[in-house]
Amino acid sequence: MDSYLNIIKNSYSDYWNYIKKSVLMELNWENYFYGLIIISLVVWILEMVFPWRKNQAIFRKDFWLDVFYMFFNFFLLNLIILIALSNSTAQFFNDILSIADLSIADFQLFDINKFPFWLRVFTFFIIIDFVQWFTHTLLHKYEFLWNFHKVHHSVKEMGFAAHLRYHWMEPVLYNSMKYIPLAIMGGFTAKDIAIVHFFNITIGHLNHANINWDYGYLKYVLNNPKMHIWHHAKKLPKERRTGVNFGITLSIWDYIFKTNYIPHSGRNIEIGFNGDEYFPKDFINQEIYPLNKKKS
Repeated sequence: MDSYLNIIKNSYSDYWNYIKKSVLMELNWENYFYGLIIISLVVWILEMVFPWRKNQAIFRKDFWLDVFYMFFNFFLLNLIILIALSNSTAQFFNDILSIADLSIADFQLFDINKFPFWLRVFTFFIIIDFVQWFTHTLLHKYEFLWNFHKVHHSVKEMGFAAHLRYHWMEPVLYNSMKYIPLAIMGGFTAKDIAIVHFFNITIGHLNHANINWDYGYLKYVLNNPKMHIWHHAKKLPKERRTGVNFGITLSIWDYIFKTNYIPHSGRNIEIGFNGDEYFPKDFINQEIYPLNKKKS
């Protein structure tokens, strides 16, 4: 028990020190704080220069709520729960394996650190993106998970910051689903993770942005605003009622597994979900949803 308490304590102190170093610009390429700010500003400027919905305000509906979500979910949520939970869960998993005289290394299919740099980063990116695509389908398929995912779909006007409006339970599920695939591949360097992280954030921001882009032929590989808008469509055909266009960064999984759906330009479609008019509008009540679902 003491070891777990130390893990939790160290997780808080280590991540708090990381945040301080980030804000004080004592980090270089691994500075996610200013990386997020720079990417957000660039994509926001692109929204102003290449708007798809020209009548949508620059400070759209819930703009500041979504900006708060960006920083809360990427930094404060990690400090409050995710880092400590992740580190203690990893230790618990190792302790369980040790009972059978095993370790996570016994399950490694290959050591990805032996790959050339470009192949290592590409493999990491592809596997993570597929796991996230599959996890995303589960969020729509099962009502229990969908109730958490409703927070993200409560967005009523799309913009870059909507990318990171999500319930605190979502990263718990995503990280849990990613743990084993990452473990069986061996370790990754901080640089590998940073490169994939910044690329995914950029594409994710663009997917949700009010930008008139579909990337031409690359739309069959990369998720894009004209595809992702249909993922947020309030009305879908009955045969598509569990959702469409689940791609996180890559769209190719949707084309492979036939979950792609772009019937026409979705520029002016209504987004949200049935009953969203009764969904909580403020941060606190969205975060405790669905615990207060019946009350709402």
